[in-house]
Amino acid sequence: MPPIINVIIPAYNEEGSIAHVIKEIPNLVSEIIVVSNNSTDQTENVASQAGATVLKEERRGYGYACLKGMEYIASKDIKPDIVVFLDGDYSDYPAELTHLVAPILERDIDLVIGSRVKRLREPGSMTFPQIFGNWLATGLMKLFFNANFTDLGPFRAIKYDKLLALKMVDKTYGWTVEMQLKVLKKHYSYTEIPVHYKKRIGVSKVSGTIKGAIFAGVKILSWIFKYSFT
Repeated sequence: MPPIINVIIPAYNEEGSIAHVIKEIPNLVSEIIVVSNNSTDQTENVASQAGATVLKEERRGYGYACLKGMEYIASKDIKPDIVVFLDGDYSDYPAELTHLVAPILERDIDLVIGSRVKRLREPGSMTFPQIFGNWLATGLMKLFFNANFTDLGPFRAIKYDKLLALKMVDKTYGWTVEMQLKVLKKHYSYTEIPVHYKKRIGVSKVSGTIKGAIFAGVKILSWIFKYSFT
């Protein structure tokens, strides 16, 4: 029996990109869940017309949107085997989802991170705050936990039962690093696969502003130091 795979896509004002993302997700995915994070444009209508299940989360925050998607999955009679998280800005290549879930299906890995390696990145697709933040966060995880992460990439796949066991709580920008830290703490298996990355459609709500970049950095570092001393 083929695995049941659900995709959660947090989206805030992504009307220009969301249909492209949905269209390129491979057919092995059972359900695509777009969580509109208080969008004020046509994101919800476009996503619905493209075939996604659309949820609304009025509280702004990446983590809030992810948690809303998980809440919906928990309410379903048939639960997935794997949950994939993917951004709605079309910076990732959704077709690479097949490669992302392969280590779970073939090697029983718990978490797979899509690593935005330099050789596969379109020039200018990641801002300096993103590059520096990834370097610092993964460096600290290496120092404190002997981790082998190179990225906090949002394109990721995880076994559904393991995701539930992490008891995720972060409501905003600390979601990705919280997941990786908790995986380390629980000694779950993990790996990274290189993924392509291109310039997003529209302006980033995090790295596109100084305020967003600073807030994201503070959240990420606070999670790392919290787990380093507990």
